[in-house]
Amino acid sequence: VSTGDGCGHTLLAPHSGTLSSKNYPGTYPNHTVCRWRLRAPPGTSLLLAFGDVDLEPSEHCAHSSLLLSDPQAGTAYGPYCRNSVPSAPLLVTNSSSVTVLFNSTSHRSGRGLLLSYATSQHPGKGGHPLGMQRPPHPGIVYCPAGCKDIHGDIWGNPSQGYRDTSVLCKAAVHAGVIADELGGQVTLSREKGITLYESAFANGLHSKRGSLSEKRLIFHKVGGPRFPAHLLSSACDDVLDVAAFNASSWWHEVDMLGQARAWVAEQAALGTSGHSWAAEPGAEASWLELDLGIRRNVTGIITKGSSEQHNYYVTSYRVSSSRDGKNWKPYRASGGQEDKVFEGNADSHGEVSNAFIPPIVARYVR
Repeated sequence: VSTGDGCGHTLLAPHSGTLSSKNYPGTYPNHTVCRWRLRAPPGTSLLLAFGDVDLEPSEHCAHSSLLLSDPQAGTAYGPYCRNSVPSAPLLVTNSSSVTVLFNSTSHRSGRGLLLSYATSQHPGKGGHPLGMQRPPHPGIVYCPAGCKDIHGDIWGNPSQGYRDTSVLCKAAVHAGVIADELGGQVTLSREKGITLYESAFANGLHSKRGSLSEKRLIFHKVGGPRFPAHLLSSACDDVLDVAAFNASSWWHEVDMLGQARAWVAEQAALGTSGHSWAAEPGAEASWLELDLGIRRNVTGIITKGSSEQHNYYVTSYRVSSSRDGKNWKPYRASGGQEDKVFEGNADSHGEVSNAFIPPIVARYVR
């Protein structure tokens, strides 16, 4: 739970999360306060990582401060500011409950603070316990929830891998191996770098086009067959075959020369030459349906606009699935109660990837 007017980007999930001061990494405002109450599941303890503590220096941190308290043990940590920083980047508590208090008075400088936390069940391995830094060796890290909006850049894409200077957990969200809402365990390896990293828009994040690096980060999905399907296809190599396409309607276009063009459902397959599928103009609640022939494990979807010749594309969409073609289940974000709206394309020629976390098990996808 977070309260106060000094709270910035905050995502508090059961086993991990991130929190920051208002405007981070810009200068935090004057005369604000934010209190975060962190509670881990019973039987676990909290680990806190100090990603950045940059509060204007003052005697006894009187102008701005960060204070942590453990109500169960009756202990406190801090106050912290620029001239009184935490002695170690990681605070290991013996408590499942910690209160984080940030306050500011009049000041002139300071980025504020960025913290992350995880429970003792998910401390991570092979590097920083919360996956906020690059691991020195290939292995497993645990990324906290809420890394999508952390300050920092990523270079690369799910198929090529990522420049090793990328923000690790943010890149993991881009690659579709974890959901930003919950965080989770990430398996990765560091392989030889490549000359050029192409940019991509995936899972709500833009990556940058980057140059040569000595090493690159490769994320690995664990378990189960990998996904997709012409229109549906994953960040992995496998593409699911589509047995049949269906749609709520299709556009029967007649151009200025009187020539007919049918924008039928079969034109929806990714890589089809010419025009794509399009619903009848003015139709509401339009849908495209893919029949995979048998039940399959679907881990993501790649969408693209019609073509550069026909400048049409879908900017956002929802997904539902069915095992029998009659009873449909809407796809919702991890732990969410509302249908997830996926970010689609911003032009007619670029591909956009979105991962399903957890995967969909179904024969039919709309």
